Amino acid sequence: MTDMQIDVRSPGDTRPALLTRFITGAGLIILIYISLYAVYAAQQPKALSSHSIVALLNNTVPLALAAAGQAIIVISRGFDLSVAGVISITNVVLAVWPLEGPGGAAISVLICLAIGITIGAVNGYLVAMLRLQSIAATLATMIICQGIALVILKAPGGWVAEWISYEMTGRLVGVIPVSGLVLGVVLLVWIWIRRSAFGISLYAIGADETSARLSGIDTTRIRFLAHVVAGCAYGLAGFMLSAQTATGNPTSGTPLLMLTFAAVALGGTSLSGGRGGVFVTMMGAATLTLLQKVLFSSGVSSFYTGMFQGVVLILAVVFSSFLVRLGDRK
Repeated sequence: MTDMQIDVRSPGDTRPALLTRFITGAGLIILIYISLYAVYAAQQPKALSSHSIVALLNNTVPLALAAAGQAIIVISRGFDLSVAGVISITNVVLAVWPLEGPGGAAISVLICLAIGITIGAVNGYLVAMLRLQSIAATLATMIICQGIALVILKAPGGWVAEWISYEMTGRLVGVIPVSGLVLGVVLLVWIWIRRSAFGISLYAIGADETSARLSGIDTTRIRFLAHVVAGCAYGLAGFMLSAQTATGNPTSGTPLLMLTFAAVALGGTSLSGGRGGVFVTMMGAATLTLLQKVLFSSGVSSFYTGMFQGVVLILAVVFSSFLVRLGDRK
């Protein structure tokens, strides 16, 4: 988010701009989340308990991590469908070959990251170097990954290491939710990336790739690295999803595919590239997860969950777009 210039000589004129900036940034999604949580707390008296908060974080983290990776690709004006394949492969690998203990968990994380990096590098080669359309290239890798996942595990089954499923969904030293800690670390990494030359170049490419190239940015390298970094996020998402489900499913990543795009858009990240970020995208993912909780607590059938998510997404995007245009005119 760029700094806003304020004319101190006329503070009254800056108030609409400040309000517009707040709502079109992280403000809108934060307001939506707080409102939904108020409804959830009214339905569930224990919603504010530590147990409920940890459970909500556990449910949120896989989608939040997957959407964070998707946001990096979208910011660079691309789309990545391979997220579903990466999550599916990492999930079945952990379920078929469980490694117990903290050492096994560390190795499992490295395996998931290696899978994500490998598939991300393939995507990067196809998109950045061969100049294939990102949707076509990542659709192909997603199909291949889904096929590999089915070869490894033909049907839902297997089991994830007990240490992973127990410790990664619990609390560190009995206080700090591990899921929240993981999200915090990812956000810190994103802050570092955002301020690095790579992050600045990422936004420049998304805003105008031709201008970025003419200004000396190696657009091929940046696009390649973007897919590799996104692959890391997908691999970590698959690891955390496996910890939550404690079992394997060769199609476990499929339900998250469209939700990653919904979280990106709901968080205010422009699908045309060059604008947005990981924090607002994670908030979008958290809002979609909380919406599912609210609908379930309200007794709404799961068949209608997608419809409500779509309505909230459309309203948020339309309202945000309106305020952006209003701010531009002012």
